[in-house]
Amino acid sequence: MILPGGPARVFVATKPVDFRKGLDGLSAVVQEQLKLDPFSGAIFVFRAKRADRVKILVWDGTGLTMIYKRLEGAKFSWPRIKDGVMRLSMAQLSALFEGLAWQRVHSRRVERPRAAQ
Repeated sequence: MILPGGPARVFVATKPVDFRKGLDGLSAVVQEQLKLDPFSGAIFVFRAKRADRVKILVWDGTGLTMIYKRLEGAKFSWPRIKDGVMRLSMAQLSALFEGLAWQRVHSRRVERPRAAQ
């Protein structure tokens, strides 16, 4: 998947959007419906009414990037349709983008190492 490396915040719009929308239209959805900043560097994931399509919007510091994928002969595993937004980890986003069950991907919390004394 073509996304910035390293940790990132991932937000999924749980309600389907009109997939005729492009960069500007999806940016407006992020601002008006999700109440978030599309230029924050976070990754925004959108679904169509048909569960076989995904659009991803991300600001990379120089411009907006939109990634579109349609699965052939399969459907993405989406959360239940409702108003709002949910968070995913990068590992969960990678699983979702590959058409896998992202719900089965869990991250481990590791305590921050203490400085040597």
